[in-house]
Amino acid sequence: MATTLDIALLYLVAAVAGVVVCRSLKLPPMLGYLVVGVLIGPNALALAADSASVRYLAEFGVVFLMFVIGLEFNLPKLRSMRTLVFGLGLSQVLLTIAGTLVGHLLLRWIYSHTDTPWQLGWQGAVVLGGAIAMSSTAIVAKLLAERLELESEHGRRVMGVLLFQDLAVVPLLVLIPALNAEPEQLAIAIGLATLKAGALLALLLTGGQRLMRWWLTLVARRKSAELFVLNLLLITLGLAWLTEHAGLSLALGAFVAGMLVAETEYKHQVEADIRPFHDVLLGLFFITIGMKLDWRPVLDQWGLVLLLTTLPLVVKAALVTVLAWVFRAAPGVALRTGLYLAQAGEFGFVLLTLGAQQQLIEPQWVSPVLASMVLSMLATPFVVMNANRIVGRAFASDWMAQSVQLTSIATKAIRTSAHVIICGYGRSGQNLARLLEKEKIPYMALDLDPDRVRQAAAAGHSVVFGDAAKLRSLMAAGLARASAVVVSYHDTPSALKILHQVREHAPQVPVLVRTIDDADLETLRAAGATEVVPEAIEGSLMLASHTLALVGVPMRRVIRIARDARDARYSLLRGYFLGADDDTVDELSQPRLHTLSLPAAAPSLGQRLGALALGAMGVQVVSVRLGSGHIVEAGDDHVLGAGDTLVLSGVPETLALAEDKLLRG
Repeated sequence: MATTLDIALLYLVAAVAGVVVCRSLKLPPMLGYLVVGVLIGPNALALAADSASVRYLAEFGVVFLMFVIGLEFNLPKLRSMRTLVFGLGLSQVLLTIAGTLVGHLLLRWIYSHTDTPWQLGWQGAVVLGGAIAMSSTAIVAKLLAERLELESEHGRRVMGVLLFQDLAVVPLLVLIPALNAEPEQLAIAIGLATLKAGALLALLLTGGQRLMRWWLTLVARRKSAELFVLNLLLITLGLAWLTEHAGLSLALGAFVAGMLVAETEYKHQVEADIRPFHDVLLGLFFITIGMKLDWRPVLDQWGLVLLLTTLPLVVKAALVTVLAWVFRAAPGVALRTGLYLAQAGEFGFVLLTLGAQQQLIEPQWVSPVLASMVLSMLATPFVVMNANRIVGRAFASDWMAQSVQLTSIATKAIRTSAHVIICGYGRSGQNLARLLEKEKIPYMALDLDPDRVRQAAAAGHSVVFGDAAKLRSLMAAGLARASAVVVSYHDTPSALKILHQVREHAPQVPVLVRTIDDADLETLRAAGATEVVPEAIEGSLMLASHTLALVGVPMRRVIRIARDARDARYSLLRGYFLGADDDTVDELSQPRLHTLSLPAAAPSLGQRLGALALGAMGVQVVSVRLGSGHIVEAGDDHVLGAGDTLVLSGVPETLALAEDKLLRG
């Protein structure tokens, strides 16, 4: 007989194996949990039983999932996206449930003319409709982030709908248990559940916020991480227990707990502390879902499974497309939104499981519906990957709209040369643009926020709507004629895409990248970044400068200390390129930068930098730009080649000696 430790180890091994395989295939870990649940469950290898204790523990995964959703509940965010959330999102959920009910009534009418009874009540149809209405936030948000489409037109609509779906789970969790009442008591049960939920929410949200802030502040003052985490678990599980004993659901209490914590200053710390419990227990929940899937009736009813997979996918994609178009999206944007939201979601499993527990769905429906939901989620990466191709074939106008957008970018940039392309027009991008304008340096900014672009363009700023990570936008902005490209937002994957495009098509253009810290410094430099500017380092330098000034260090010394620190950190600031009108031209002791291109006849060609011993002469090689345009590290092992351009740092006398050695031997 298996011990508790045996079962725990089995679940852990299965979970690790599933996640590793999915990560290797670049699929969401959730699918791995579902698959290993099927394999170890009683209907396949029978390595684990679907015991009540394991199911109850797995329910805590849903509890912590709802807690995290509550943490992300943000009234200002909802207000800014109200048209997308409460317009497009609400319409999608309600019409999906209504459409499922209509389909149920139609099938019941058809079956009434046959000898086979239709084995699904309207309550079960409501549960199925709610489950079908959900899309996978985990899968879609990840794909949007990877494809750098979160701020695109369709990305904003997709995230708005997903946000409402997450919120819609709360009333559905209240409604489904009430649907299990006797027909004559149904209206009373639904009304009572709604009244209890409303009263409990009102009580908790009116006085609960102040109490939560006071309590968490009291705990935080003890400066004990263990005590803080224990209190989080107590708050989450305590409110879940309270709502369950009020005749509602565990998940509703957890959602309220998340909402209350979200209004405090401890939100981000709480999110980090609760994440391990959320991930582990949610993984266990999906394993138990997979264990419920019986593959034998699925194989016997493969036609039904295929129908339940394709029909909701197509109908849901069509519904979302039409609704997005009604809410004034362009046809191409509307179709992309529909394709991204066509699949089933993790909350669909939650609602389906709850419906089965309440005996609203017949057991023979559970396995085919579960299988179809898993298949739809598996298909999502491939649907998204081919979304542009599908949209291009369906709507020629989408290609035309993109062409018009690129034409508008090119029209503004066509008379511009030696300009700076600013990728992103947030605060950093706008500050940079103001400084460039003061120096009469032209610039062209690309941004994906239509409101920001409209307002800035109306104010006379040189900014256009466009995705800087896409080659066509960069080329339309005059990449080949630009003097520099600046990535002004901190998004390493996007910055790497921009660096790849610039190095492939305009290697002579330098690229500066902004980051939060220096964690990705080497990655960005290896990808071709001329310089990487971490905010953390600049912030610390300013903090140190103000501190030194306040404690009495002379300002001239403070400036020199900060300059030396920057010289040590940024290679491009180790000296300066001097011109004829430079104020410091006669300061012979001042280090400056000097570029030197090696001709084909230079005697130093083929030699390693280290062998030339330039450092012993007082000259430092800051960087090397190859003949191809790529910038490489100026290491001792670098072998000089024809066309290489060396950026040297030193005083005039030593620079002259180094130049003589490199060019004349």
